[in-house]
Amino acid sequence: MITVGITGRSGCGKSTVTACFAARGVPVADADQISRQVLQPGSPVLAQLAARFGGDILSGEGVLDRRLLADRAFATPEGKADLDAITHPAIVRRIEAARQAAQAAGSPLFVIDGAVLVGSVIDGIWDRLIVVTAPYEVSVARIVARDGIRPEMARRRLDAQLPEAALAARADFLLANDGTREQLHQKAEALAARLLAEAERGGGLPV
Repeated sequence: MITVGITGRSGCGKSTVTACFAARGVPVADADQISRQVLQPGSPVLAQLAARFGGDILSGEGVLDRRLLADRAFATPEGKADLDAITHPAIVRRIEAARQAAQAAGSPLFVIDGAVLVGSVIDGIWDRLIVVTAPYEVSVARIVARDGIRPEMARRRLDAQLPEAALAARADFLLANDGTREQLHQKAEALAARLLAEAERGGGLPV
């Protein structure tokens, strides 16, 4: 089974690409969603966080006060390191469990989708990396429309992320979303078909 990472900066159209793989029956692990799941009520991670950062970060119903946790965790480098040491293993375990389930089911491909893959705790877990790019102001407009925030906030969010060039340098496949949504969809469909065909043949993947 070939593991494929799909990433890109905010507003790049990454979800459109991932949807093309999912529509073909390829199992997908959403790393961003999993990162949120490990902080939901009932997760054993919350007890560890409360032990380290104070029981008052949880409400009586066990809901995490994310702002309070962030204030304490990011106050010192040690706090950030402890936060990562608690949350990252749980994220990795869930992704690995999903990957093993896909492999056991006989899937030729497995996709890990995430805005922050390069430089993360799961960096390199994939066999091939797809990076989706888009013009800066196009991404800004998409973020504004999607999240209902001001353009300056969207630009601040983009500027805080890894530069597009840094992502592109790691890419095995680069999909430029510089046209219409349909054009991106066609590029993604072609790449999904190519990767599936290669995986099903069990052959090497030309880059």
